[in-house]
Amino acid sequence: MKHGVAFRKFSRTSSHRMLMLRNLVTSLFEHEQIKTTLPKARDTARLAEKIITLGKRGDRVAQTRASAFLLKPNTLTKLFGTFAQRYADRPGGYTRIHKFGNRKGDNASHAVVELVDNPRDLRWEMTSRAVGWEVLRDKLRNQRPEAIIKIGGKGTQDIIERERRLEFGEKGAILRPKTRWNLQKILKYRDSAASGEFSQKASEYVVCYLFQDHLLATPVAFKAIHDEMVKKNPKTLPPRPRAGQKQPGETRRVLDLARGKLGHSRSPPKGHILTMKSAFRPKPKDAAASQ
Repeated sequence: MKHGVAFRKFSRTSSHRMLMLRNLVTSLFEHEQIKTTLPKARDTARLAEKIITLGKRGDRVAQTRASAFLLKPNTLTKLFGTFAQRYADRPGGYTRIHKFGNRKGDNASHAVVELVDNPRDLRWEMTSRAVGWEVLRDKLRNQRPEAIIKIGGKGTQDIIERERRLEFGEKGAILRPKTRWNLQKILKYRDSAASGEFSQKASEYVVCYLFQDHLLATPVAFKAIHDEMVKKNPKTLPPRPRAGQKQPGETRRVLDLARGKLGHSRSPPKGHILTMKSAFRPKPKDAAASQ
């Protein structure tokens, strides 16, 4: 019976296993975001939490233990300088693990382990994208797409500050509860300037949805082209969206949209319809000749 087993064995000897984890922690401190298998990511995050706590202590004993653990001396400067200042007010939880599917070949579970509040924070990017989309969806209820293109993400800062002050479980007017919870979580231990940076990032994603992702720019462009064609030929039909194409502000499911577009929207043509039965059925002359 195994008692007090702290870490996984990874089918390695103790010296090989510890050197591997030290290398992973050193790479995590150097790049602040690494990708490895899920079991290794969990043990790496557990060790990185302990080393960052030593960095926050900052005394001579902590420096000796950290220098004996890390493999690169330049990571000590980041540990006792950058990380100690960044996580000074945070009581714990300095790492975050994102599952990254399975690896090709052996199908091992992949994961991305990162330090929270790092310059390439994945949750910061995902939450700002979600906030930008939900702000755009709210604007589409009262404004036309052309007007949104002109103002962009104006007013996003006020929305973020209002949603940030709501308590857990309260219903907001714009953001979903999960998005609001992520917003409050990533801004909880950041400085006062983080709210402005986040609103700027969310506004950029509003513009990104308007133009780069072609969620609004494509319908607007098609409308302008159709207006020009109508001037030349009044009988020109408007462009039809693809089956399952969902526009911003659309509340119906994509499956319902696909079923509607794939159905017969026009009356069937008059006269003889070519089918498999009529194509392979013998003609009257052939039938008389066979008799």
